[in-house]
Amino acid sequence: MKLLSLNLGRPAAVGYTDQPEGLTGIDKRPVTGPVRVAAPGVKGTGASGVAGDAVCDTRHHGGDDQAVYAFAREDLDAWERALGRTLPSGTFGENLTTEGVDVAGAKIGERWRIGSDLLLEVSASRIPCKTFQGHLGEKGWVKRFTREQRPGAYLRVIEPGEIRAGDAVEIVHRPAHEVTVAFEFRALMTERELLPRVLAAGDALHPEAERVARTYLEKYGARSA
Repeated sequence: MKLLSLNLGRPAAVGYTDQPEGLTGIDKRPVTGPVRVAAPGVKGTGASGVAGDAVCDTRHHGGDDQAVYAFAREDLDAWERALGRTLPSGTFGENLTTEGVDVAGAKIGERWRIGSDLLLEVSASRIPCKTFQGHLGEKGWVKRFTREQRPGAYLRVIEPGEIRAGDAVEIVHRPAHEVTVAFEFRALMTERELLPRVLAAGDALHPEAERVARTYLEKYGARSA
């Protein structure tokens, strides 16, 4: 398992985002590194955890619980076949394009050591948005991406460090619960009855996902699970 590509975005003005200044950093491109990764601060003020990477809409992106975004090269390859077009690493806005890592099957709270110093923890699935659809230029993209249930993973920084393309990725901790990235995504997007079960991820769960799950549980009770 390795980090196939490390990708950074620069602010760009586009017509398909509702960011107040019309800017996005979703178009990320591979760099050779090394690049430092550290916790960026709370959401709303903190942006990307990857030095030199732009997160323009801090209302919805960035912050400590969404410091880094990872997507599997294998899933990009599957989308290449489905869409009939080339998708270079970074096309989905991911900072980390991995090889040999089951990103959709990663568990919330799972920890990855990348290189010698950096320690990351899986925190959440990626929720597709209007900017993502505009960037890809595919009609009905949000619905199509949602159906496939391969959303990629957000990660928080537990121990900062420098990384570069080619670094090994090692899973150093894998929780015993059932809540994978794909499971959490299904609960949030298509199968709301699963929401109470995502609480098994405990403190590792993204605060926003925890809030949604607890609200659902208060309204419908445990019988829905």
